[in-house]
Amino acid sequence: MAAKKTTSLERMLERVETLDAPTLAGLAQRLARERGLFERVFNVLQEGLLVVDSDGEIAYANAAAHRLLGLKPDDATAPTLWRVVPGLRASLAPALESANPVTRELALSYPEPRTVRLHLVPFEAEAARPRRFAIILSDITREKLDTDQRIESERVSSIVLLAAGVAHELGNPLNSLTIHLQVVERRLKKLRGLDKKDAAALSDSIRVCSDEVSRLDGIISNFLGAIRPSPPDLADTLLTEVLTEILSFQQRELADRGITVEVEGMDALPLVLADRNQLKQVFFNLIKNAAEAMAPGGQLVIRAGCYDDHVTLAFADNGSGIKPEDMARLFEPYHTTKPAGHGLGMMVVQRIMRAHGGLIGVESKTGQGTVVTLQFPQKHRRVKLLQ
Repeated sequence: MAAKKTTSLERMLERVETLDAPTLAGLAQRLARERGLFERVFNVLQEGLLVVDSDGEIAYANAAAHRLLGLKPDDATAPTLWRVVPGLRASLAPALESANPVTRELALSYPEPRTVRLHLVPFEAEAARPRRFAIILSDITREKLDTDQRIESERVSSIVLLAAGVAHELGNPLNSLTIHLQVVERRLKKLRGLDKKDAAALSDSIRVCSDEVSRLDGIISNFLGAIRPSPPDLADTLLTEVLTEILSFQQRELADRGITVEVEGMDALPLVLADRNQLKQVFFNLIKNAAEAMAPGGQLVIRAGCYDDHVTLAFADNGSGIKPEDMARLFEPYHTTKPAGHGLGMMVVQRIMRAHGGLIGVESKTGQGTVVTLQFPQKHRRVKLLQ
C-alpha cells in the first residue's frame, strides 16, 4: 500500500514542540488564513453542511445550514441537532451505530416549511475522540413540489382524456334527440282534431325536453372547452378596455343583485400580450363568481397595479368567502359549492393565465370575502410559454 502523502503544514505540526515563538506565530497565522478560506468556501455553498457527533452536538454549521434549520450564530450554548430537529435521532440511530452513509428526506416546519434531503457520511474513526459525521442538507422543496404537480397533472390528464371521449360520444345522441324533437314539434302543429289542452301539454313537454337537451349540450361544450383550450392568439391588449367591455356586459346582472363595482388604478396601464377573447372569459368568470358570493348590497373592488415586469388586477369582494377545505380544491375540475355550478370556471381561468405566462393567486376568509389576483407579464418582458 502506498504511503500517505503529508503536507508541509502537517509535517510542521508533527514537530510543533520544537518550534520557536516566531515560527509558532507564523504557523498560527497560516492556520487562521486557511481556516478563513475554508469558512468562505463552505459559506458560499447552497447546501447546508454540519459536523456532528453521535450525541448530536453540532461542532460546525455553515451559513446554509443556519438558514435551513433556523440556527442562531450568537447562541450562548450550541444546540444539539436532536433538539433542532425533533425525531431525527430515532431515524438516524441505525446509521450512527453502524457508521454507514444514509439518506433521508425531512419535512421541516421551522423557520419556514421546507422539504430537505439529508445525507449523513461518517468520518474515519479517530483515537480517543468520539466518532463524528458530516451531514449535507439540500433544499428540495421546489423539486418536490414540481414532482407532486407533475404526478397530479398526469393523473388529471388521464381522467380528463377518458371523460373527453365520453363527452364526445354523448354529443351524437344529443344531436339526434334535438332533431327528432324538432320533427315531433312540427308534426304536432300539423295535427288536426287534437284537443287544444292536450296539444299545449305536449308542446310544453317537448319544450322541456329541448331545454334539457340544450342544457346538456352546454355542459359538454363547457367541458370540452375547458380540457382542450385553444392556444392564445397574443396581440397588444389594454386590460382596461377588455375589463370595461365585460363590466358593461354584466352591468344589468350586477344591478339586479344590488352590487356596486369600484375600479381603481386603471389609468395609464401598459400594454400586455394577450388573447382578448380569452381574457373576457377570465374576467367574466371572476366577476360572476364574486357576484354570486355576495348578498344584495355587496361591493366588488377591482384594483390595478403596475410593476417593472408585470401588471396585476385584483378582484376583491365582501362576500361569503371560501372555506379552507374548498380552497385546496379550488382549481379542480367539477369541484363546486354552487347548486347549479359545473365546477369548471376556475380551472379555465387558471389554464388561460398559465397560457399567457401569468399567475393567479387567491386569498379568502370565510364570512369576510375573497381576493383573486391576476398577474400578467408586461409586453417588454420576454416570456416563453410552456405547454
